[in-house]
Parts: sequence; structure tokens; C-alpha cells
Amino acid sequence: MDTTNLRRDDLLKLERQLCFGLAVASRAVISAYKPVLDPMGLTHPQYLVMLALWEHGPIGARELSEKLHLDPGTLTPLVKRLEKAGLLERRKNPRDERAILIEITAQGNALREHALDVPSQMMQRLNLSEEKVVELCEILGSVVNAGISAPRE
Repeated sequence: MDTTNLRRDDLLKLERQLCFGLAVASRAVISAYKPVLDPMGLTHPQYLVMLALWEHGPIGARELSEKLHLDPGTLTPLVKRLEKAGLLERRKNPRDERAILIEITAQGNALREHALDVPSQMMQRLNLSEEKVVELCEILGSVVNAGISAPRE
């Protein structure tokens, strides 16, 4: 951030904090998904799991955790609830019996047809064009990469 044009006191204003803007935007967008996902019987985190599986599945539990940037302890209950709902199944990986393979069921694949409408519904709900969504996703991808590679000390 170029601080040459900011007064020193402005540096600590809430609306100038990247973390605040991202947190508020995240909560606002996720809450806007709720009425769209409710008829599908999915929460937002469950929707993300299904998206990853529709794109990459069948997939190992560890790889799914990495793709979603979720701790395995957070992912496991999501997967169990989706399995209980009949949308996916877990089984031993035939190439490594110590690992779990997660795959979509026929019921989960049928849900994909309904999910195809979610992006356009969300663009309409948020009043964002497809171009703006692509632009925002690129910017957020840069922010995610910067956050992941930032020093932890």
C-alpha cells in the first residue's frame, strides 16, 4: 500500500485493513449463497466439497483437503455428512489401503445438474457480471497465494 498520501492516523482505520474487507466480504457473499444452496440441501462448505469432487473426483482425502485449503479435521465431518446424505462415498484407495478415496454417488451427480445454475444465480443476487466475477477471482487468487507464501514468523 502506498502510504505517502495517507495521514499516519488513517493507516489504522478499519476500512483500510485488508483483513477486515476480506472478512466482511466473505461473510456477506457466503450468506448470499444460503437461499440458493438450501433447496439443494447443502451448506456452503458442503457445496465447496461437492464442487471439488465434481471437478477432480474420485480423489484422496488428503488431496481434497489440500485443494480446499481445509484442515483434515474440518473436512472429515463435512465428508461424513455428505456421505450420510448419499451424495458421496468413502472407500479404501485400491492403490494405497491406508488412504481414503472419496467419490461422488449417482445421487451426487444428479445434484450437479441443479448446481449448474448456482453461479448465474449468485451473479444475479450479487449484481456482478461474469467479467467482474472472473476479475475478482483472479485478484483473490493472488491474495490467497500471497497469504500462503507469507512468512509465518
